[in-house]
Amino acid sequence: MVWRQDRLRDRQRVVHWDLIRNQPDYTVERILDMFSAGRERLYNDYNRGRITISKDAFSDGNFSLVINNVDVNDKGIYTCNLHHHYCKVHQSIQIQLNVTKSPRKEKRVWDGDKSIFVVLVGKSVVLPCVNRRQLWTDSQRDEGQQQVVRWDWQAPGVTHDRADRLIDMYASGENQQYGPLFLRNKMNISTDAFSMGDFSLSVHNIQPSDKGLYSCHLHHHYCGLHERRIFRVIVGPSVQPLPPTRASTDAPKTHSSYPVPPADDPNTNMVEAPHVLNVILPENQTHLLHQVGYILAIFLLLLLMLIGIIMTTRHCRKKSRIMGRRTSIELDATELQPYNQEDLRLDYKNNIMKERAAANNYPSPKVIDLNREMERMSWT
Repeated sequence: MVWRQDRLRDRQRVVHWDLIRNQPDYTVERILDMFSAGRERLYNDYNRGRITISKDAFSDGNFSLVINNVDVNDKGIYTCNLHHHYCKVHQSIQIQLNVTKSPRKEKRVWDGDKSIFVVLVGKSVVLPCVNRRQLWTDSQRDEGQQQVVRWDWQAPGVTHDRADRLIDMYASGENQQYGPLFLRNKMNISTDAFSMGDFSLSVHNIQPSDKGLYSCHLHHHYCGLHERRIFRVIVGPSVQPLPPTRASTDAPKTHSSYPVPPADDPNTNMVEAPHVLNVILPENQTHLLHQVGYILAIFLLLLLMLIGIIMTTRHCRKKSRIMGRRTSIELDATELQPYNQEDLRLDYKNNIMKERAAANNYPSPKVIDLNREMERMSWT
């Protein structure tokens, strides 16, 4: 429906305000609604003359809700909802209204999700809801230039950005064709495309040179929508006619898997038209390759990290073995000398005691008789 021409003047737009009360049990109440071609409609007689919305809301884009003589029962969460049934667009905002009896507590704050208004009882408040987009206002009246369909053609091996433009058609009926004259004559779109919603491209007398990718682009500038369809056209070789056969009683009968038409069949010499195969392809096919590339890169990075850890571990083990060998060699070459534990425990107070201790360590003196020694020497 969105791609057909909008023949309704009001464009099927509507705004409605809802109130969500915390008590009892989070009930939802419809306050009012208004269509672009109608007047506001209140759902509670108590609010008549007290709650209103601008009559020019769909002209200036101001859908703010005005509440006079605020009451305690007016507190809750108000929701401003904008619906565009033709464009299938919905937008909404929320505003929380709290009522107080103290003038010092009046304030307007933002809690990160919605606006909070604290209003004094009996005063008036305006809950803002402003949207001046062309979609919600009557600033754009040229319907014919808002919708356009475009057909492009890509020959085999040609990228999307170098595709050839074939046809542009607007909802107003304007048709712009591109390329040589013979190409314009063999390709066209129905003049009732926007009324029927059928934007098919007709190609007459198709040839092998017509194979490739055909892209259909649908633009709706008013609704801000864009769609694309891709078709791959493959042209096969033509089928050669079978030679005529003559009936003979003497000729042996042969069984063939192909039916043989009779000789007087007028369709015997007809050539079958080339076959055209339409295949819808997804718009983006490179995302899978990107994902595979990311996985391979992560795997390669992990492999390099594992190799680095293994090499570092082997180097540390080799270094520890070399240090162990050097330590054992040094221990073998060093001579261990015994020591007297008593020497370490001595605490000499002066040199005299040290000399006495050293004298005690010397061997006891040997007594020598000089007379006997002299006699021995004389005898010898």
